[in-house]
Amino acid sequence: MLVTTPFSADAAGTPAPAIHPVLLCGGSGTRLWPLSRKSYPKQFAPLLGKESLFQASVRRLTGPAFAHPVVVTTDAFRFIVAEQVSELGVAPAALLIEPEGRDTAPAILAATLQAATGDPAALVLVAPSDHVIPDAQSFQGTVAAAVPAALSGRIVTFGIAPSRPETGYGYLELAEAPAPGAAPTALPLRAFVEKPDATRARAMVEDGRHLWNAGIFLFRADVMVEAARRHAPALLAAVEASLARAKRDLGFHRLDPAAWAQAPAISVDYAVMEKADNLSVVPYEGRWSDLGDWAAVWRETHEEGTAASGAATAIDCQGTLLRSEAPGQRVVGIGLTDIVAVAMPDAVLVAHRDRAQDVKAVVATLKAEGAPQAETFPRDHRPWGWFESLAKGDRFQVKRIVVHPGAALSLQSHHHRSEHWIVVQGTARVTVGDEVRLVTENQSIYIPLGAKHRMENPGKLPMVLIEVQTGPYLGEDDIVRYEDVYARQ
Repeated sequence: MLVTTPFSADAAGTPAPAIHPVLLCGGSGTRLWPLSRKSYPKQFAPLLGKESLFQASVRRLTGPAFAHPVVVTTDAFRFIVAEQVSELGVAPAALLIEPEGRDTAPAILAATLQAATGDPAALVLVAPSDHVIPDAQSFQGTVAAAVPAALSGRIVTFGIAPSRPETGYGYLELAEAPAPGAAPTALPLRAFVEKPDATRARAMVEDGRHLWNAGIFLFRADVMVEAARRHAPALLAAVEASLARAKRDLGFHRLDPAAWAQAPAISVDYAVMEKADNLSVVPYEGRWSDLGDWAAVWRETHEEGTAASGAATAIDCQGTLLRSEAPGQRVVGIGLTDIVAVAMPDAVLVAHRDRAQDVKAVVATLKAEGAPQAETFPRDHRPWGWFESLAKGDRFQVKRIVVHPGAALSLQSHHHRSEHWIVVQGTARVTVGDEVRLVTENQSIYIPLGAKHRMENPGKLPMVLIEVQTGPYLGEDDIVRYEDVYARQ
């Protein structure tokens, strides 16, 4: 259970208002390829434990001090988000679906307007969903220290006390260095600093007046809306129109695509923060990482210089990260120094740790070559569960399919393939044409070419089956849907 620290009352004994968390989770995280890909990015992966980074972020912003979160994501990830928050027992205040990614400013404004529906002056805390902050209680205490400034009309950004010169982050410049060991408090912000070169990064860390820009903000909703109205009026108008025309889709709010397309693709720093004159910074002294590349993962996980995860064995290795992400796949490193080796069922990355930032360029190269591994994850997540391809050849494919309890695939047919289903765990309720029957473990059923069919899991445990497809074309676009409980097009 998450331990939380209730935010203090003011001098009159009035408790602080609830903070409305906004979680942004639409990014692709290509620097953590091959584990993070466009179809299943790093925020949803269990990189540092059993829970995903997104789930850890939700937990960190849950408790008596917080209202239910607003989550902003994309259409491709909507069911992953819903599933992962459901596993935590958290009910989001809203799940906003961006028609397309347009950087952080439109997403933050849409979530702010949504959070302000019941209270225009609601306190809003914006945070990425892929950061690592191990000490949730310490972070909540720092947020509590920022509340008075936010209530007074300041836009508060949180700066991370740097542990090293880092060229991959932007910085926040303070007017003067914080006193060592001082309690967190809001300080004036002098300037935003773009990602520096190594020489300037060292100088900024040494002067004590620079903090890493974590991209976490606390503000009153009306203050942020007014700042956007002053500094980015066209952006605000497009987002307001998109939210006003949003459509309900199951448990989601789909922002209007036509209005959304009028919003410029721009970060909130460029659109609002660098132009505003009411910004403050609260330093955070605890551990933090954006897990921006495999070197960052190594820093968070290594013991005595080497980190091994999954079925990985390191022998006489130094400064090395070894990960196996597939059951039955063994990774062994011997005599390696400063190497990253990550093995997936369909791709293996081997790189020097100093070149971890270059992995993004590798993804671009693979995409140009037409390699599906560039963006497509081997496990395909769907609202009803997931599937993965076990073997594929000329005119056949073998898949493992896992269906959640109570879930059902769409009623569908195929023009080019027939299918054989063998249940290996649980019970499937199968529809083929007009016939409906239960298929239990060790039983199978044949789906002829062109037949309308559906698979459901009527049980309380996951149902697993092996599907053998045969035919001249086996692409996922050979699906004609007739009924779908998830309202997919």
